[in-house]
Amino acid sequence: MLPLRLVIDTNVLVSAALKPESLPRTTLLLALTKPARLYVSRPILKEYADVLLRPELHIRKGLQHQLLQLIKNHSHIIVPSCRLEVTSDPDDNMFLECADAARADYLITGNHKHFPVFWKKTKIITSREFISLMAPHLLG
Repeated sequence: MLPLRLVIDTNVLVSAALKPESLPRTTLLLALTKPARLYVSRPILKEYADVLLRPELHIRKGLQHQLLQLIKNHSHIIVPSCRLEVTSDPDDNMFLECADAARADYLITGNHKHFPVFWKKTKIITSREFISLMAPHLLG
């Protein structure tokens, strides 16, 4: 199986942190495991850290650190080459910029309404859709 090139929206990471038995947690773990490749940019890493550290989310400090370290150790940092203004939420453009630069197969989000269905060759999908795509490969 060829490596899947992935970008994960912050809301998937937050759900993964808050709900250990959730599809977003499984999505994150699969994204950090071969044959998948998780791509991030510096702005995405900063957003991940900023959001995970929000006191109102009540995410344990140890878990915050562990998730950020896992992502830093197992993702590929990419520098987007162009700025985009495509999404309905301007803060979400950084994910399409990263997906564009990484030539990602999938951008995984829990906020479908902010994104187009496709951006060039990147399909925007939910954690549930990602797990459904991966399930046949996990059994073999």
